[in-house]
Amino acid sequence: MTTIVLLSGSLRRDSVNGALLMTVRAILERRPRDITGTLLTPAGLPLFDEDVEAQGVPKSVAAAQELVSTADAVVISSPSYNGSMPGGLKNTLDWLSRPWGAGALTGKPVAVATASPGRRGGAEVQPELHRVLERAGALVVEHGRVAVGNAVARLGPRGIFTDPAVTAALDGLIDATLTATGHLARGAV
Repeated sequence: MTTIVLLSGSLRRDSVNGALLMTVRAILERRPRDITGTLLTPAGLPLFDEDVEAQGVPKSVAAAQELVSTADAVVISSPSYNGSMPGGLKNTLDWLSRPWGAGALTGKPVAVATASPGRRGGAEVQPELHRVLERAGALVVEHGRVAVGNAVARLGPRGIFTDPAVTAALDGLIDATLTATGHLARGAV
């Protein structure tokens, strides 16, 4: 079984980034392979603090680290908050980078997408996310930019994206992610 952690940068219940990840999960469920998408959110993780870490990693952090460590890959979907990733997502990535050089993200294929009600789709966040992920030791999945603009208007009736352009972009991102894990040969459907 292939496990992909779906990490939303948004805490909102009706987030378009959460909807994007639910769309990824729906696409994975339609695939003939045994692939599962497991959700992870920044909710409940304390602020990163080396003093807290030195006293023992909090249970919520240890659970997130274990989830990512045992997964084959991670797909992150993030909004843009004032042109940057949300603080909760950055905090999650900081915890997942620990211990330095041997954290849950070290050597892990990670794909990035963004979604926003604005027309740019949060695209300005992606270079920053790539930089932080690379610094944390992740293997950023090589793929064309997936940035879903006008996302609220493009949501389908069940709260997932049904727009053919969006689902095709996500299909491609999933293929690139599976290729990065070695679970999909290049060019396979």
